[in-house]
Amino acid sequence: MMLIPTHHFRDIERKPEYLQPEKCVPPPHPGPVGTMWFIRDGCGIACAIVTWFLVLYAEFVVLFVMLIPSRDYVYSIVNGVVFNLLAFLALASHCRAMLTDPGAVPKGNATKEFIESLQLKPGQVVYKCPKCCSIKPDRAHHCSVCKRCIRKMDHHCPWVNNCVGENNQKYFVLFTMYIALISLHALIMVGFHFLHCFEEDWTKCSSFSPPTTVILLILLCFEGLLFLIFTSVMFGTQVHSICTDETGIERLKRKHQPRERRGSWKSVKETFGGDLSPSWLNPFSGPCDPKPLRDRDWVRQAASLSDTDNTETTEEQSEERKDEDSVEVTDE
Repeated sequence: MMLIPTHHFRDIERKPEYLQPEKCVPPPHPGPVGTMWFIRDGCGIACAIVTWFLVLYAEFVVLFVMLIPSRDYVYSIVNGVVFNLLAFLALASHCRAMLTDPGAVPKGNATKEFIESLQLKPGQVVYKCPKCCSIKPDRAHHCSVCKRCIRKMDHHCPWVNNCVGENNQKYFVLFTMYIALISLHALIMVGFHFLHCFEEDWTKCSSFSPPTTVILLILLCFEGLLFLIFTSVMFGTQVHSICTDETGIERLKRKHQPRERRGSWKSVKETFGGDLSPSWLNPFSGPCDPKPLRDRDWVRQAASLSDTDNTETTEEQSEERKDEDSVEVTDE
């Protein structure tokens, strides 16, 4: 998990031309529905390639070192089908998490005309991102890698070369779950294979030489153990975030602002797409279709800027808010 620093490029945010709505470029015309989303980030692309390479390496060792040379055909067929199915679902989830729009806010919509069209009332404010010149709905955050504001952004993950947000969190959860499962499955098979080879002649338990077989199995064991721990922690963190209706960024920033939270079960159903069903485990089945943003979704109440205890805001907190967001308020 890679979190974006809150005050990255703070000096750029302070430049007046980035804070004036009239300086914003009008938003481009939205692309057709289903347009592929892909982040051109060198580090993220490299991490995604490494992810696929490691899964394919595990596939090679499992098939050509452990299962195909085995004389127990039932054992080989059952474990081969299970492992390949989990690997396919893991890679499919990875592709969906990487190529799905995580919930990007329309870029450049913080124009003077659009703000005036919202017809703000006394006490209402809109937040404008000075980096991508877009109005930020509630719970949206700017990602410096994606260069967009993402609705309900949890974090930017280089392993999927994308942000984890409102529209692709389900795929990221499935990706971590399936990687954890194939890692556990591979570790169990490695353990049985070592026991089998110790009991019999090493030259008969693999089509490779004994030293090569040992090296391949040790590397697979190390990879499986590492990714089992990593993805299990990530899976647990994501499930906790969904059940508590609180993203990773919100949990880290914690501004003690009151916010109405949905019930745990409602949040889970919205993330995975409806009532409990086998489609929850299907990476080809999307979550509930996100509702289009309405005019009122862009507007917030100025009262939400104050602390819960109604104490006076410190100078440092005020400066922090100015750096993070630019607020537009009508005088009506």
